[in-house]
Amino acid sequence: MSTIVVTLGTDRARRLRAALTVLLAAAAAIGAPFYFAPFQVFQLTMVLLYAVALAGLNLLVGFGGQISLGHGAFFAAGAYTAAVMLDRYDTAHLATLPVAAAGCFLLGLGFGVPALRLRGLYLALVTLSFAVFLPPLLKRLEPVTGGSMGLTVDKLQPPAWSGLAEDQWMYFVVLAITAVALLLARNLLRSRVGRALLAVRDNESAAEVMGVRLSLHKTLAFAWSAMFAGVAGCLYTWVIGFVSPDSFSFVLSITLLAGLVVGGLGSLYGPLLGAAFVMYVPSVSQDLSEAAPGVVFGLLIIAVMFVAPTGLAGLPGRVRAAVARRLPRPAATPTTPATQAVSEPSATVTPAEPAVADAEPVGAPPRTEKE
Repeated sequence: MSTIVVTLGTDRARRLRAALTVLLAAAAAIGAPFYFAPFQVFQLTMVLLYAVALAGLNLLVGFGGQISLGHGAFFAAGAYTAAVMLDRYDTAHLATLPVAAAGCFLLGLGFGVPALRLRGLYLALVTLSFAVFLPPLLKRLEPVTGGSMGLTVDKLQPPAWSGLAEDQWMYFVVLAITAVALLLARNLLRSRVGRALLAVRDNESAAEVMGVRLSLHKTLAFAWSAMFAGVAGCLYTWVIGFVSPDSFSFVLSITLLAGLVVGGLGSLYGPLLGAAFVMYVPSVSQDLSEAAPGVVFGLLIIAVMFVAPTGLAGLPGRVRAAVARRLPRPAATPTTPATQAVSEPSATVTPAEPAVADAEPVGAPPRTEKE
């Protein structure tokens, strides 16, 4: 009974800590746009939309076990879908979001077909080729995409009743969509689809024996990942108000993958940390060295991976483990049961053999058969 009580108390304490953490994070997120300058609010908004893209990439790479170097192409597809709808068809901003998500989901379904026969570096090269040829394709579709000049669209304006500035309103809209996207990714991983993805990642043969359809779940992993990237691209168009093919080169795909690895593969909080890395580290590299920001960026990635091989999300656990190893362990003291009595050894008494009724007296002559 005491073990059950301790377990329930531990679960209750863990849930209480998680609830307090969520409340503190929500309070900090809501109060941030009223404390920081407009440019800093813009940076936080970019962190949030990058977190949506990395959450989708985490589904594919971190939990699905597949490698993708073309995630920036899905990001660009969502951004251009929103931009074309806003510029050519004068669509409302919020109406572009479901269209970009659905379009990229279908694109991911079609692109997930190579994942059925390819894996490892071969799959990575195929996805990289998608990220490489998309920008030139966008330049050639000038009547639709604006060519090399790109498209300029109106940003999402705050309503009059809100009383917020443009950067603050945009931040809260992106914050709400990011919260929904991260909650959707969390629930997806806890569903049958998420468990199937984990089984496929760990052992495909065992997963197939257990009844998991490899083709279906591999394709769905690409589709869900592409959908999250499309949502992030749509938000990018809302925030920046401008898209061009040069903004979505293959470097974006590599940067997103690097951000996810640095943040932590297979972690629910890794996309947020990786998004902050993607947003702030290039600007810090530019400030440290204007001549070679790429060198500084690469060295920072190497330093982070050396300190936290499992990503920034796994760093607190490594620190706790290191501290626990350095703390002295208490010496074990022998305990004696309270009911055990200490007594002197006593002599062993063996009972005498029972007397025989017809035993002969000592010294008597032996009997004869006649007697």
